[in-house]
Amino acid sequence: MAVPVAFFGLFFAYPVTAIVGRGLKAGGDWQFGRIGDVLARPDILDVLWFTTWQALASTALTLLIALPGAYVFARFDFPGKQLLRAVVTVPFVLPTVVVGTAFLALLGRGGLLDELWGVRLDTTVWAILLAHVFFNYAVVVRTVGGLWSQLDPRQEEAARVLGAGRFAAFRRVTLPALGPAVAAAALMVFLFTFTSFGVVQILGGPAYSTLEVEIYRQTAQLLDLPTAAVLTLVQFAAVGAILAVHAATVRRRERALKLVDPDLTSRRPRGPGQWALLGGVLLTALLLILLPLGVLVERSFDGAGGYGLGYYEALQSAGSGGSSTFLVPPLEAVGNSLRYALVATLIALVVGGLAAAALTRRAGRLVRGFDALLMLPLGVSAVTVGFGFLITLDEPPLDLRTSWILVPLAQALVGVPFVVRTMLPVLRAVDDRLREAAAVLGASPLRAWREVDLPLVRRAVLVAAGFAFAVSLGEFGATVFIARPDNPTLPVAVARLLGRSGELNYGQAMALSTILMLVCAVSLLLLERIRTDRSGEF
Repeated sequence: MAVPVAFFGLFFAYPVTAIVGRGLKAGGDWQFGRIGDVLARPDILDVLWFTTWQALASTALTLLIALPGAYVFARFDFPGKQLLRAVVTVPFVLPTVVVGTAFLALLGRGGLLDELWGVRLDTTVWAILLAHVFFNYAVVVRTVGGLWSQLDPRQEEAARVLGAGRFAAFRRVTLPALGPAVAAAALMVFLFTFTSFGVVQILGGPAYSTLEVEIYRQTAQLLDLPTAAVLTLVQFAAVGAILAVHAATVRRRERALKLVDPDLTSRRPRGPGQWALLGGVLLTALLLILLPLGVLVERSFDGAGGYGLGYYEALQSAGSGGSSTFLVPPLEAVGNSLRYALVATLIALVVGGLAAAALTRRAGRLVRGFDALLMLPLGVSAVTVGFGFLITLDEPPLDLRTSWILVPLAQALVGVPFVVRTMLPVLRAVDDRLREAAAVLGASPLRAWREVDLPLVRRAVLVAAGFAFAVSLGEFGATVFIARPDNPTLPVAVARLLGRSGELNYGQAMALSTILMLVCAVSLLLLERIRTDRSGEF
């Protein structure tokens, strides 16, 4: 536990605490009265209300649309199932900047809806809700569908034999068994939408602001650290409560269910009703997932003189179109992002692998608290972490403000939870007697890990590396502060291009988003080939 604790203490707890301290201190004394003053402001109350209700609405809409897909993946066997599963998972690993850009191309000014029917939905709450459903569809399908595929269908069939109707059997037998999984998926969707930043920043416009967006505005634009500190504490408390409830629902699910082999529960659709349900899920995937991404790709080729590679060619010049957005050609952001993501993945594997190994040991409440700590970077304001890096890591021996390693360190904070969640179940499944036998034969702990654990968890390591690479590649909230102008990452480059007017900047943003989407999609497809089909969760 020493290395992970030191890593999170130095690069997470220290920056966040420093930002909060600067905001709540005046003349060396704590000013806790500022909390009440900030939370009493009408504009802050509006932000809190919008953050909460849009997260609730996004969660409900995601469950409504994704639960039929979870059933189809759990119970039906059809051609192209593995490919479709990979396709619906692509949005989850896409950077929020790409998601926002894709929906901007579909719903915004000059977008597909605007061209066909003269309808614009950008700067409306509907664009935000649809983008959140797009982003979190796979969370419900994978989490609920994975468990659903392992529920014994004979229990529901027995209820039908005893006289229960189809709906009554589902409500009384299947739904209670799925309840913990549905609750866990809903809580994760709520967490991701409650802390939404890139999607709201791009699609919401000035009219809508979540806590994360408001923290960014108060920090970067208004330099109002007291308000930003209070909002960070509010978000921290909310995220901690969500994660605590999520952990309880997961433990309840693990204790309550007896599962069967998922290969025994899936079959070909039967009857017109089941085929219609399958067709509806395929249509949903087409309209919700493939259409926005397809429009994004199409817009990247649609230049002023017709379709071509003009926007991609413009990425090779730093001052194309008279733009001073970049000190270097935007295309260099591709190489920067790949290098940063590779280093961040290596850091995440080392830190997350050690953390997962520590969590397999029995150490009571200490280990459970450590497990919760590892999940906090997913919900705590990345904007706060990024700005905290700038004001804390500025003195020897940790003067890293001008160092390239700062970006991978911030990205690794987001990658570590995915590494832990992927490797932990596999490590816990390794029989302790194998390690004990190796020790009896004279193997050191390091050699026992190398000879016993590593061969068994090699595939999990590759899956964890794939997730860490994808999420590191798309990290935006922290890197928007710390990425240097001469070394931008892809998400930061896209955001800068979208922030400037002009058709050329807009087209280059579409082109860079397409490149970023393709890199993430390829990473996921490779991950899908090596992942275990029986893993019910991410």
